[in-house]
Amino acid sequence: MPEAETRQIIHYPQLDTVLMVEGFIREHSGEFKKRALWESLPKKMMYQTFCVVHDYLLESGKIAVDREKKIAWIWNPELVKRYLEKKHLFVR
Repeated sequence: MPEAETRQIIHYPQLDTVLMVEGFIREHSGEFKKRALWESLPKKMMYQTFCVVHDYLLESGKIAVDREKKIAWIWNPELVKRYLEKKHLFVR
């Protein structure tokens, strides 16, 4: 069960907060580990709120964490669209 589902969430982030974190991760993909990323964000937020955003991005397939625990942006809608247009590829 994902971490976000096992704990009670007291404060849900606003959309502008999620978009700010997404943009920052996109610009700095692969540079930061989780805590360092939180400390480097342009606007400060509670760590628990950041964890909710992080878990959402991880579960939705927009980010990934490598062996060194660094966070990278992996979502590429243009590439997904190109693959979906190919007739010989399909989703099971």
